[in-house]
Amino acid sequence: MAGRLEGKRIIITGAVGNIGKEAVRQFVAEGARVVIGDRDATGADTAREFGAAVHFIQVDVTDEASVRALVDRGAEWLGGLDVLAQNAGLQHSGAVTDFDAAKWDALFAVNARAHFFGAKHAVPLMRKAGRGGSIINTSSLAGKRGGPGMTAYSASKGAVIGFTTALAMELAGDNIRVNAICPGWVDTAFNQPAIDFMGGAAAQAQAVKAVVPLGRQATPAEIAPMFVYLASDESAYMTAQAITIDGGVYNS
Repeated sequence: MAGRLEGKRIIITGAVGNIGKEAVRQFVAEGARVVIGDRDATGADTAREFGAAVHFIQVDVTDEASVRALVDRGAEWLGGLDVLAQNAGLQHSGAVTDFDAAKWDALFAVNARAHFFGAKHAVPLMRKAGRGGSIINTSSLAGKRGGPGMTAYSASKGAVIGFTTALAMELAGDNIRVNAICPGWVDTAFNQPAIDFMGGAAAQAQAVKAVVPLGRQATPAEIAPMFVYLASDESAYMTAQAITIDGGVYNS
C-alpha cells in the first residue's frame, strides 16, 4: 500500500549510507518529507538524489548544540516534526583487556548519548504540535547478545535499549511512541571493525553460516521496512519495544 507515510515529517540521522540511506529511500517512496542529518557533507548529494522531498543538514551527533540545531532547523523546514529516527552509529571492536578508553567513550557518545540529545530536543516540538509522534532508536542484536570483541559496542547498544524502554514510559501520556530496531549481521561496511577482529571476511562468512539460522546476512533493504512501519500509523499501539531483525540468532 503506497502512501503509508503521506504527510509525515521525519528527521533521520546517519542517513548517508547503508541502512539509513535505504530508510530514506523507503520513507520518500511512502510519501514522507525527510530531513537527513549526517556529519558527512556528501549528505547534500544524498538529498539531491532523492529530490525536493529531502533536505540535508550537517550535524555532529556528539555535540548537543549541533543536534539541537538539526532538530530545530529540520522541523522548521518540514513545518513540524512527527518522527525522529536516530540511526547514526559507530563501531569499534577489540578484546576488553586491550580496549582503549577513548574508543569506549566515543562509542557511548555516538551510540548512546546522541539518542538522549535527539530526544531531549525533539520531544518539546512533538508535544507542542499535539499530534503525538514516533522516536525510532537504532540499537543492535549486540545490545541484547554480545560476543567476543564486542564488549564496548554491546554496552553502548544495550544502553540504547534501556533508554528506549524508559523513555517510552515517560512519553506514553503524550502519545509519543519510542521503539528500537536491533539489526543482526547486515552486509554493510559498518561492520568492518568486527570483521577484522574475527580474522577477515572469510572467517566472518563462516561464522554467519554457523550462527544465523537463515544462513546469511541481511541487506539494508531488509532492515529499512521496520523504520517505515514504526514511522507509520500502523504501529500506533507499539511502544517500548526493541525489535530484533537478525535471521533468527536471538532465539536460536
